[in-house]
Amino acid sequence: MEMQAVAPGKCVLGIDIGGTAVKLGVVDATGKVTANAEASVSFDGYKTPILETVLRVATSFLQAQSPETRASLVGIGVSATGQIDSHRGVVAGTGGNFPGWKGTEIVAELANAFHLPVTVANDANCMCLGEAWVGAAAGYTDVIGITIGTGLGGGILAGGQLLEGARGLGGELGHLIIHAGDGVLCGCGQRGCWEKYAATTALVRRAKALDPTLADGRAIFAQAAAGNAALLALLDSWLEDVAAGLIGLVHVFNPQIILIGGGVSGQQALLIDPLAAKIRAGVMPAFAQGLEIRAAALQNNAGLVGAAAYFWAHTPA
Repeated sequence: MEMQAVAPGKCVLGIDIGGTAVKLGVVDATGKVTANAEASVSFDGYKTPILETVLRVATSFLQAQSPETRASLVGIGVSATGQIDSHRGVVAGTGGNFPGWKGTEIVAELANAFHLPVTVANDANCMCLGEAWVGAAAGYTDVIGITIGTGLGGGILAGGQLLEGARGLGGELGHLIIHAGDGVLCGCGQRGCWEKYAATTALVRRAKALDPTLADGRAIFAQAAAGNAALLALLDSWLEDVAAGLIGLVHVFNPQIILIGGGVSGQQALLIDPLAAKIRAGVMPAFAQGLEIRAAALQNNAGLVGAAAYFWAHTPA
């Protein structure tokens, strides 16, 4: 995605709104993030509306910055969970999660509060943009990025442009149906959605059937790394489902690179390497030529950096 030329010294307030936390940072024209902050948005079970928490935390964050930093801000770029109508700046849907989030007027509320121009895009789209700007996909024009966590999000760059669709809702990869008919029921109302099989949540669900004490991906990977044969087999089966969706996407978009983000993406030997082998073996040979599969690089800052990239691509210099 082409960005406008950015004057040196100008910055964007990046705000990354997830299902459990909001992250903030000042992002400069080189993609560097400074003055990070983070706060829970689910601290009271969402009784306090998410955006109300974001506004409070952002106000405190800005008040803590120097006058020079505040003067350097040209706008606010937001990365947000859910189906984000980036044209209208509104949360259009949530896939059944996060009470009270649907319909939230992100752009209007933030612009009114801080008197700055505001843009918003889906968090996985922002991850993909950030990685293509200054991360693991820098210099690539055709990119598929997925984030594996509580759900499964994704973003697609084709010819250097973010695929957003008619309303900005494009890239909702987690709701590709890979097991039709009697598949697992998804919060979106369909059965067999990819994220119900390929998210970390799905891995934990399978692992708990073997050992109820396995409460998160970290514990599962730790025991697999220690040689637990049952968990190694379970990981292999789970990766088949992760690969299944990506194989289909490769055949549609013919990317140069696939990026894997989320908390489990640091598992090179147990996740990235075997997943790459399954994808290359599963796609038609011509699609495998030159295809790279690697972990995303920006980690917690991916959404902030991508939100800034989106802002600069959509606002005048």
